[in-house]
Amino acid sequence: MKSKASTISTSIRLFACLLLSALAACGSAPAVKDGNATATFVVVRHAEKTSDEARDPPLSETGGMRARSLARLLADTPLSAAYATGFQRTQQTAQPAADAHGIRIVLYDAKLPASAFASQLRATHAHGTVLVVGHSNTVPDIVAALSGQPVDAMPDDQYDLVYRVVIGSDGKATLSRDRY
Repeated sequence: MKSKASTISTSIRLFACLLLSALAACGSAPAVKDGNATATFVVVRHAEKTSDEARDPPLSETGGMRARSLARLLADTPLSAAYATGFQRTQQTAQPAADAHGIRIVLYDAKLPASAFASQLRATHAHGTVLVVGHSNTVPDIVAALSGQPVDAMPDDQYDLVYRVVIGSDGKATLSRDRY
């Protein structure tokens, strides 16, 4: 017949094993759904803004709808981070997706060279999916620096492109471009 202390000790050990198993399962869950990918960077230009007159215009009504569309596009993607420049239009574009995933937007300097920013992103986010919102004159360079592939310039009236740079476990990047 087991003593009460022995039964409690066995129960504690069983609970500890179950807890450790659950924690190990959480830690070994794949960061992204893309095969052997270790990190995915989703890079977009900010959505439509109200005007070009102000230095820091907010999003227009159409831009707000596009930002919500981006959030819906990323709804089933577990975002680990969201980056935007110090301008309200980039932050407003990223905000619905960040809110939906319960993450804060990290601000980055739009004047930082794309190669330096891409190196920082790759070093900081070796796993997971990261949203980066930039500008028409920065997005192509950021995507090129992340992917190692040339990217065409973005027209000033282009707001619907979404680039995905998937970094495989071998460190090689795959680039895809779509519209949203």
